[in-house]
Amino acid sequence: MMTEQYVTTSVTPLESLNSLSPYEIDKLQDASQGGLYRLFRQCSLAVLNSGSELDSTKLVLDKYAKFDIKISQKHRSVQLELMNAPATAFVNGELITGIREHLFSVLRDLLYVGTELDICCPGANESEATTNMVFHILRHADAIRPHIKPDLVVCWGGHSINRVEYEYTKTVGYEMGLRGLNICTGCGPGAMKGPMKGATISHAKQRIKDGRYVGISEPGIIAAESPNPIVNELIIMPDIEKRLEAFVRLGHGIVVFPGGAGTAEEILYILGLLLHEKNHNLPFPLVLTGPAGSEAYFETVDNFIRATLGDSAAERYQIIIDDPHQVAEVMREGLERVTDYRKATSESFHYNWQLFIPEAFQQPFEPTHENMSQLNLVKDQSDFDLAANLRKALSGIVAGNVKEPGIRAIEESGPFEICGEEKIMQPMDQLLASFVEQRRMKINYQEYQPCYRLKPELETTEA
Repeated sequence: MMTEQYVTTSVTPLESLNSLSPYEIDKLQDASQGGLYRLFRQCSLAVLNSGSELDSTKLVLDKYAKFDIKISQKHRSVQLELMNAPATAFVNGELITGIREHLFSVLRDLLYVGTELDICCPGANESEATTNMVFHILRHADAIRPHIKPDLVVCWGGHSINRVEYEYTKTVGYEMGLRGLNICTGCGPGAMKGPMKGATISHAKQRIKDGRYVGISEPGIIAAESPNPIVNELIIMPDIEKRLEAFVRLGHGIVVFPGGAGTAEEILYILGLLLHEKNHNLPFPLVLTGPAGSEAYFETVDNFIRATLGDSAAERYQIIIDDPHQVAEVMREGLERVTDYRKATSESFHYNWQLFIPEAFQQPFEPTHENMSQLNLVKDQSDFDLAANLRKALSGIVAGNVKEPGIRAIEESGPFEICGEEKIMQPMDQLLASFVEQRRMKINYQEYQPCYRLKPELETTEA
């Protein structure tokens, strides 16, 4: 039986971040509540564990409990000391170049948010400050590219998809790459990797040497969805809400592949924004697509959206089954409309400032048992407010499935209880049950135990 191999070595940056202040080093090695050590160790391990079959942050951290990372200065240059790192990240004792780049992207983003971005935009309201913070993080990561026509397509979908669905995501990415489009995903495996992999081939055919494969993650999810090796721009946002905002501010259109609770969360997020009256005239192409055989998945998603948010929400997306060429054409035409609109309104090509995002979509949601049970899941509210609350419910389920704090909370106190009107709980139950039946909740689907329990309003009032 082969035993797991570990490597202990030191690593220096390739280009940037070749010097840090003593304050920054202390902050990164501070294990207290206000320090960055825990996040730095967790995100670094995720990067080094690229290609892992584990989709649980807790399992990854437990498996590599002896992993550690320290920062030192050598001749006033930064040096990372890696102890008991996964051997798969190395070739002949040398750290793989792409993983090395990702490691220092983690360092760059955690330091920027933790030490330099303390106060953003004095005088701005909370919503404006959040949007500017997202912009500053993206600009600091060199993700803002002015004077380039809209060409960045965000691809959402599950990390736990079957082989046929994965191959389909590659073909869609290939077709979009042929049209000069670039790809942005959540950086992980499955539907996050496939479009990038397909686009690399078509970019090579078109002799596009500066193709962008942008991966946007956040500390709570990255260990469960380690960056895939194709990502050449890794960005770590502070939390899931800013990660979602980064997708829709930076990207110009969205393609959604089959997925689980996390993908449903993303769909609810963008639909909630597009349903707001301030965004009604904003062009934002949104396509839901999958191979032949995925019809039942999209029918369930479509039924859920119509039952909860109404037919007006369904009018904001197009469902295309088993036609990568059409997906790419619809997206290309949609991006032309985005370009025309931004020219007409003098909006920037590189950051969607005009998109209005209500605070309900920006405020970080902590999925505790109390918060999950108190979500306002009733029809008597605006459609975008309901979308925001449904998004939080799905975010809590994602946390219970793969994030360390959520998994530990479920172990200690049992499943989250989600309460709401029966006319909302019933379609949600059908949606989640289909995810479980189709093995979309986790890679280790045979061991999956639901981390949630749905309680219609009638049951809660009787209690």
